[in-house]
Amino acid sequence: VQLQASGGGLVQAGDSLRLSCAASGRAFSSMGWFRQAPGKEREFVAAIWWDGRGTFYADSMKGRFAITRDSAKNTVYLQMISLKPEDTAVYYCAVLKSPTRWGSRDVYDYDYWGQGTQVTVSS
Repeated sequence: VQLQASGGGLVQAGDSLRLSCAASGRAFSSMGWFRQAPGKEREFVAAIWWDGRGTFYADSMKGRFAITRDSAKNTVYLQMISLKPEDTAVYYCAVLKSPTRWGSRDVYDYDYWGQGTQVTVSS
C-alpha cells in the first residue's frame, strides 16, 4: 500500500485546514490519522473504516476534527477547524490491514504509513 499525505501548511489560530491521504495498492480495512509534535510521541487522531461503516476519534479530537473518505478517489480526509497552536505537528496517515484491530490507537498496529504533512498553527 502506498499512501500520499498532503494539505498541510502554515495557518493562524482559528483557521481551518483539510488534509488528504491518497491510497493505492493492496486492500486494507481502515485508515487512521496520527500526529507527532516536536519532542512528543506520535498520537492517534482519528480512524475510518474503508467501507464507510464508521469512524473513531481520540477524545481530545472530537468536535474539531472530522475524518471522511471518498472511495471513488481512494482518498481519506481530515478536516480540522478552530485550529490551535498546540495542533502544530506532522500529521501522518496509516492503514490497518486487519479488521480485528479496528479502533487501535497503537502506532505499532498500523501496517503502512504515509510520509507525513506538516501543520503549523501560529498564535
